[in-house]
Amino acid sequence: QVQLVESGGGLVQAGGSLRLSCVVSGGTFSSYDMGWFRQAPRKEREFVGGINWISSSTYYADDVVKGRFTISRDNAKNTVYLQMGSLKPEDTAVYYCARKSAGDNYYSQQRGYDYWGQGTQVTVSS
Repeated sequence: QVQLVESGGGLVQAGGSLRLSCVVSGGTFSSYDMGWFRQAPRKEREFVGGINWISSSTYYADDVVKGRFTISRDNAKNTVYLQMGSLKPEDTAVYYCARKSAGDNYYSQQRGYDYWGQGTQVTVSS
């Protein structure tokens, strides 16, 4: 059974940084692309970024990230990271990692992901 567990969320002041981690158990972590999403209060869940399992190439929602976030992965630890910097109050959300299933879906398409974590809360104070 595949499980994804996020950690690293918390309360941070505007301008600060956080690093989220997502540990994957079950399945073969290194064979799957991974993605990060977030959901702010009263808003739809949105794509943050993703990472390819072969090349570790990364893809971001530029309108969300604007160069402030970086995704990386450590296949030896079955872990994907989301490094967030220059945080703003509008980054406040529950952040989810997800495993991208095989197929031709874009990284930004939520239907292309088959397993999701429970989320970790990030709160940015002004």
